[in-house]
Amino acid sequence: MKPTSSSRFWMRFAPLKCVVAFVATLLAVHADLAMPVGPEFRVGGFVLGCQAYTFHRFTAFEAIEKTVAAGGKAIEFYPGQSLSPDDKKSKVDASATDETIGKLKAKAKEHGLLIVNFGVVGIPKDEVGARKVFEFAKKLGARAITIEPSPDQIDLIEKLIKEYNIAAGIHCHPKRATHPDYKLWDPNYVFSLVKDRDPRFGVCADVGHWTRSSVDAVAGLKVFEGRVISVHLKDIVESGNPDAPDVPLGLGVTNVKGILRELRRQKFDGNISIEYERDWEHTVEDIAQCVGYVRGFADAEGKP
Repeated sequence: MKPTSSSRFWMRFAPLKCVVAFVATLLAVHADLAMPVGPEFRVGGFVLGCQAYTFHRFTAFEAIEKTVAAGGKAIEFYPGQSLSPDDKKSKVDASATDETIGKLKAKAKEHGLLIVNFGVVGIPKDEVGARKVFEFAKKLGARAITIEPSPDQIDLIEKLIKEYNIAAGIHCHPKRATHPDYKLWDPNYVFSLVKDRDPRFGVCADVGHWTRSSVDAVAGLKVFEGRVISVHLKDIVESGNPDAPDVPLGLGVTNVKGILRELRRQKFDGNISIEYERDWEHTVEDIAQCVGYVRGFADAEGKP
């Protein structure tokens, strides 16, 4: 049967149609993460809030309330925190029921907080267990998970990033002489793990822990340009000391101003979590001072 002129036309342009459909699919897959976060969740132009571990002696509901009291607009939950003063048996983790997740989301919404991340969470070696973490983060509405993986987990994590459209940032703790095999403190090592991976696979830049490891935080951010998923913002009293205590932003040796300038230069649109690891019972006042520092930075340097 001889093709008609109409059928010849569609045969000729079928490859183009496939390309257009493929691009449309890619755009749809990335739509959630690409959507801009509104000004109601920003301080000084940044999506700024707290890492709930700052309030780990309290429940998740109390962490939400304390984040708001300090002036934060977003929250990053960590695994294992009890849900509320009235329900300490329910935990914020991958085994949480839909009811627990619903209560947590409703509490955050009630207080005007954006749920941004979940972590630092360990990713199980088996796919079933790893998938549970991503599924939980998806139900929670988080844009990313914060992790400390081993090299043999990178393929599986990338697969789940693509499937769930959730970013993943590799976090670090300080370099210690007692743990010579621990390498995640080194930005160049972490970059080697993610450089050829999905663009949603990058770093959770804990600039305080970098400073504790004698890493220049601004230089570390430059290594990951385009792959900075989130930031744990701290200022500490001494570089190179893994146990150096936190102080309010601007009062320590961390180059906080340089960090904020570099994030602006990179047009960073992830979230900044203030993680304050000192005086665990009475941190709200110091965190409010940190929030004020970021607001003051924007006032002094002009809004982006």
